[in-house]
Amino acid sequence: MAQLEHFTTPVDGIVSRMRALDAGLPERDGIAVFNRVYLTVTEAIDRRIDTGEFPDAWAAITLDVRFAERYLRVAEGGTAPACWRPLVQFRCHPGVRPLQFALAGINAHIGHDLALAVVDACRTLDCEPAGLEDEFDRVGDILVSLEERIREELMPGPDLLQLADPLTHLFGSWSLERARDAAWSAARTRWALRGLPELAEEFEQRLDAAVGLTGRMLLTPLRE
Repeated sequence: MAQLEHFTTPVDGIVSRMRALDAGLPERDGIAVFNRVYLTVTEAIDRRIDTGEFPDAWAAITLDVRFAERYLRVAEGGTAPACWRPLVQFRCHPGVRPLQFALAGINAHIGHDLALAVVDACRTLDCEPAGLEDEFDRVGDILVSLEERIREELMPGPDLLQLADPLTHLFGSWSLERARDAAWSAARTRWALRGLPELAEEFEQRLDAAVGLTGRMLLTPLRE
């Protein structure tokens, strides 16, 4: 069977930056835990772009790159917005488990960054959010499909013992699929406010703060 040709895209540059972070961070570091999860997602998106699974490949690339850049600015040492601050502050806390780090990162990235990345991509592509809905849904499906994998890799202990573990209840209190749906609504709202800069800024600040509050709760230490 002939091998599929690999096309170099800006997503490859994003993957390289994530791999460099993975190589340079301690394994137990909270950013490193999230980075490994997100690297898997980005590699999956890159493969699907290469195999033509996105009808509009350039729109998918633009959305994915704008999305990833918001995380990478924080991970590479930039100023962290409120949504990322809990993970940055607690990244070395011994009482926070790896699953919590992963959830907090996903919460910040989907709850805040994804909505604003859709707006960034719409500006770049000169289109309305509706023009990116197919790409948004396909990227979202990849994210949701990894939720069970995250559970299997980062949830400790035998299944029969997990019911008594606070981590089980924490995991069940947050839904990636609901977060994705909320991000789409937030993106459409932010786009509708583009001609009202003061309201747009207030909306972004409140979204950032609300997502940050959820992240702080997800990082409640469960052991000392």
